[in-house]
Amino acid sequence: MAAAAARLGFRRLFSISAFAPPPPAAARPAVEPSTNLFVSGLNKRTTSETLRETFAKFGQIVDARVITDRVSGYSRGFGFVRYASIEEAEAGIKGMDGKFLDGWVIFAEYARPREAPQPPQATGASVSAYQ
Repeated sequence: MAAAAARLGFRRLFSISAFAPPPPAAARPAVEPSTNLFVSGLNKRTTSETLRETFAKFGQIVDARVITDRVSGYSRGFGFVRYASIEEAEAGIKGMDGKFLDGWVIFAEYARPREAPQPPQATGASVSAYQ
């Protein structure tokens, strides 16, 4: 009897059902199509001019910008491309998402609008503990 109980406890300890998988990540809301594209996975040597030339095959580019590090001047690995129309932006995504640019695989998607910054939270301790 004791051996059967021990086996049952051992099985329960190592059974798959004893460990619950983490909850699935909350799905991000679908992004509304826009003329502005977010391009990630850029090589640190990629320039705004290279980005413009590469995406110009799919339509008229209004603006192409690689975001750079303030100190080194190299790419931070992402940038933005703005097309004249939504149809051209869609063609840019279909044409360049998952393709190589400067030896790196890049990803293109519609840019998400920037979220408003949250105001700092008051901690409630306005009086200093040190006097």
